[in-house]
Amino acid sequence: MGLLEWLMPPSIFNVFQTRLLDNEQGAQLEPDFRPALLVVDMQEDFCPPNGTLAVTGGRSITPLINTLLSSPLFVLRVATKDWHPPNHISFACNHNHTSSPPSSSSSSSPPCCPESSGEAIPFLSTTTVHNPHNPSESYTTRLWPSHCIAGTPGASLIPELDVSKIDQILEKGTNPLVEMYSAFYDPFISPRVSDSGLAHMLREAKVTHVYVVGLAADYCVWSTAMDAHNEGFETVVVEEATKPVDEDGWRKCKEALEGEAGVKVVRWEGEEVGRLFPGGLATTGVGAGGDEEVGEKEEEKI
Repeated sequence: MGLLEWLMPPSIFNVFQTRLLDNEQGAQLEPDFRPALLVVDMQEDFCPPNGTLAVTGGRSITPLINTLLSSPLFVLRVATKDWHPPNHISFACNHNHTSSPPSSSSSSSPPCCPESSGEAIPFLSTTTVHNPHNPSESYTTRLWPSHCIAGTPGASLIPELDVSKIDQILEKGTNPLVEMYSAFYDPFISPRVSDSGLAHMLREAKVTHVYVVGLAADYCVWSTAMDAHNEGFETVVVEEATKPVDEDGWRKCKEALEGEAGVKVVRWEGEEVGRLFPGGLATTGVGAGGDEEVGEKEEEKI
């Protein structure tokens, strides 16, 4: 029996032993706290100044995400990417009000937008998506500008993101016939059409808590957080580390998340972020500025 074990009651000694574990090896200060970080769709097409579906302030959250990536407590860090074919059903230019959904045939380049008076309008138009294996199952989705087309610069993760700390990169939205906001799977259940394997990956790593950040708050982040919760994980959305397409839409999504037991939308200064940094989280002063401020700092580095 060692000196410390002799001096301390067994319960206190066991906690002390746990706190001596090597953080750099992913050891946990709390035995029942094995968090994973999901970094959702931090891609060029979702960020100013040149993204085709740029989210206001999208690039400015990167320093906060990089800080989270540096936590030694995450047992798994996953980044996701929209990875769409050119004929994806969510692209407005693949629709007009009298046309049927695009076929599953591939195309070497993005299709041209129709010029008829009935063409669909990005952000304003919607379409009904049917389960290709069960036409009776359907949902309505918003139509978008073409974005994150597989293999194009717009589909790349932004260079400011510290990908050296990412363990896995998942590509989603690869099926042209279904939308896939969530990092887990598409909305269909009878049967499921696309499954990224993320739930299995998290369980293999014995993850207990899932932290969700990235773009956009009211679409892919919200859907990913809801599915993480539905898969049984304690779920945390760090609000300052995400940005929405629509502020009003995010308010509704936030209310829905906070209405679920086991889901939290937290502030950067809160305990859910603090517990990731047992040595203390330094005040970074990042995240408050917009994309222009971040761009200016990057130019200074050059």
